[in-house]
Amino acid sequence: MDRLTESQLYSLRTLKTPKVGRTVAKVLLILVAIFLIFLFLPWQQNIRGNGTLTALSPQNRPQMVESAIAGRIVNWNVLEGQYVNAGDTILTISEIKDKFFDPDIVPRMKDQLEAKKNAATAKENKTDALRRQIQALQNALKAKNSQALNKRQQAKLKLEADSLAFLAEKVNFSNAKSVFERNKNRFEAGNITLTKFQELENKYQASNAKVLKTENEWLQRKADLANANLELASIEAEYTDKISKAQSDLNETIASLNETKAEISKMENELTNVIVRQSQYQIIAPQSGYLVQAVKVGIGETIKEGDAIATILPESDDVAFEMYIKAMDMPLLSVGRKVRIEFDGWPALAFSGWANASIGTFGGEVAILDRVESQNGLFRIIVKPDKEDEPWPDQLRLGSAAKGWVMLHDVPIWYEIWRNMNGFPATLYQDEIPSLTGKKK
Repeated sequence: MDRLTESQLYSLRTLKTPKVGRTVAKVLLILVAIFLIFLFLPWQQNIRGNGTLTALSPQNRPQMVESAIAGRIVNWNVLEGQYVNAGDTILTISEIKDKFFDPDIVPRMKDQLEAKKNAATAKENKTDALRRQIQALQNALKAKNSQALNKRQQAKLKLEADSLAFLAEKVNFSNAKSVFERNKNRFEAGNITLTKFQELENKYQASNAKVLKTENEWLQRKADLANANLELASIEAEYTDKISKAQSDLNETIASLNETKAEISKMENELTNVIVRQSQYQIIAPQSGYLVQAVKVGIGETIKEGDAIATILPESDDVAFEMYIKAMDMPLLSVGRKVRIEFDGWPALAFSGWANASIGTFGGEVAILDRVESQNGLFRIIVKPDKEDEPWPDQLRLGSAAKGWVMLHDVPIWYEIWRNMNGFPATLYQDEIPSLTGKKK
């Protein structure tokens, strides 16, 4: 019996694998192999975020020019978009408060201040005069007290002397009385003559007169001592009253002088405020840069204190990337971390996990990490140019949008896919736990 070939049997022909199918299967096997190999390729983990360009130093960021006082626009001295130097006059305004309408307000205030200073000088002279008067009264009181004390001492001494003289005369009178009474009996008995008796009687009367005289003198000295004490007290009272009155006048003058000095200080403050206010009629550029975004533009338009006039964009090559990231990614960041940035409007082909293969991206490093939330649960970081990488383009403008990737560690692609599918954070090695200052713990 002859053998049949495969091509002669229909059932065998239908079970045969088509040539195209075998080719597709080979291609699929190759793709699977490539995919498996691809899963084990290295992938650099990163943290993504968007943001805008800004300046690293706050003084180089756009600055609002504000009016310190209320006024009315008189003249614009520069055009929008024009470059201005620090100290240039941007805008001139006029006064709108009636308190400062007087064109001669400064000279008038200076005259008032000078008059008040002269009044203060006169009061100072008066206080000096009152102090001298008080000192003179105190010296006079000492002199008068000394004189009165001497007079009282003299009165005491005279009183003592007259007291002793009075006592002596009383003794003499007692003796003369005894002699007189004895001789009176003898005269009555006829033992002495009338002449002798009359002589003794005269002595007795004379002694009695001396007693009365010394007593009067003693009483007079007592009165003199009392007068001396009274004079001493009256001198103390008189000069104490004068000194108290002068001291009261001095205190009133000092109080008035202090009030005048307070008024002078207030007037000097008001004068300084007026002078400073007049200097504010010219709104000056705080720093050099380009004048942009004028807010108040109309001549005659009124502005209030603190109203924004325009914005000054400083001319500086200080450029940084203000990037916002999620709170869950903050523990993974530290100062000095490398960043890849893609600027809007700049042609780029970026592969976040293969930084070296990216085209049109630029390098940076984390310079500042905010410690508080900035907006919508996001945290801000500031990225500065990486000096070891390609310089950033000169065409960049502050405020331009950009997106960036903070580069972390290399892991296999399969691990990165698995991590993202499960929502796990990026890998962080224990010996590289960062702090906000960039120091490893």
